Amino acid sequence: MPDLVVRSRRVVLPSGVQPAALHVRKGRISAIREFSDPLPRSTRVLDEGERVVSPGLVDTHVHVNQPGRTHWEGFRSATRAAAAGGVTTLVDMPLNSIPPTTSMGALRRKLEAASGRVRVDVGFYGGVVPDNQQRLQILHAAGVLGFKCFLIDSGVEEFPAVTPRHLKDVLPQVKRLPSRLLVHAELALPLPQGRSELRSLPAAERRRYSRYLDSRPESWEEEAVQQVIRLAGETGCPLHVVHLASSRALRALAAARRQGLPITVETCPHYLTSSAEEIPDGATLWKCAPPIREASHREALWEGLREGQIDSIASDHSPSSPDLKSLNEGDFAAAWGGISSLQLTLSLVWTEARPRGFALVDLARWLSDGPARLVALGHRKGRIALGMDADLVVWEPEKQWEVRPEALFHRHPISPYLGRALYGRVERTLLRGETIYHQGKWPGHPRGGLLLRPAGAAIDFS
Repeated sequence: MPDLVVRSRRVVLPSGVQPAALHVRKGRISAIREFSDPLPRSTRVLDEGERVVSPGLVDTHVHVNQPGRTHWEGFRSATRAAAAGGVTTLVDMPLNSIPPTTSMGALRRKLEAASGRVRVDVGFYGGVVPDNQQRLQILHAAGVLGFKCFLIDSGVEEFPAVTPRHLKDVLPQVKRLPSRLLVHAELALPLPQGRSELRSLPAAERRRYSRYLDSRPESWEEEAVQQVIRLAGETGCPLHVVHLASSRALRALAAARRQGLPITVETCPHYLTSSAEEIPDGATLWKCAPPIREASHREALWEGLREGQIDSIASDHSPSSPDLKSLNEGDFAAAWGGISSLQLTLSLVWTEARPRGFALVDLARWLSDGPARLVALGHRKGRIALGMDADLVVWEPEKQWEVRPEALFHRHPISPYLGRALYGRVERTLLRGETIYHQGKWPGHPRGGLLLRPAGAAIDFS
């Protein structure tokens, strides 16, 4: 007998959207029945009618910042926001916390900080920095879900960038573990003629978004991606390019993947929903790295999703306190580079995907299945199927709502999306069959778990 039945006339299964009744036992999907089948007696039933039931989102790019910078964000606030946005699993990036997750001691502090405070399941990446190569095997054995490095200044001094020479030593080790390396793919190359480093400009010029865009040109991404491609070819190590913004870099990645190189790619909601032409001067809430580029890049990224060249979409939730965004001065040189969007990913992506002819199954592939496979959790997360965790989001794709500060549950309700009307409102989120969010409330105590990957788990490229 199931503990719970969740049924709807619109359940997003891997094969398509159809009426179904999901039987849940001990937190997992034990059966998928016809919607009209008789319901078991004495079993709790959630009849969601015409609301859509999708697999819970798996966000593989979140900066929680705890410990050390918990005044920017923290596990309590981040996972409340996640649950409100239909995210049931997130993976915490190794930087912006102090200490960064580059050693076993730092990972222990992460686990202690998260324990008992998370409302969704949380996994962790380890960091690759110039002086910790000897610690990677220990971190992997402890269960990190992958590793992350920067090819450019990360913005925080405790997480320095790595060089190509260092990566040539690291990548064979990451491959042997086995694991995957996530790469922030930008290189600080000399700027093209006529462009200036942002901090050298007068204050009025530092307010111009076009100046910020000029200071981190497309060529920086393109050359970094070419470097990633070369390293993948030389070492065979699985590599993942995070937060892709450039269409030219996408073309190079697509060609490399056709050659069979082990490279995966993600992009983010801000690159899919906005364009440089729309960002006003002084609007530092839009500052991120790589920067949001022109509309032609946005449309090329959508085509990359359509053609299967991009595997997943992640929020790159990179929050900070309001003072660090230089809101009063509007100074792009001084502002922290990061956008808070963990809670909004589902609605943001659906609002833009829907008029382009994409379907609910596409959304599930980009936001749930693809990310779960990236971090070797595809055996239990990311799909509505037999034996999978009953991680579900119940939502209304046709419902429009306006982003307001009081509806945001990140630690600081600042967002470039304030005032924007979005489609797709989350009504309920379930984690392993238990409701963790329902119409603005979080029932009970935090029920999230800490996900540590079994040593030797296979990398899934399917």
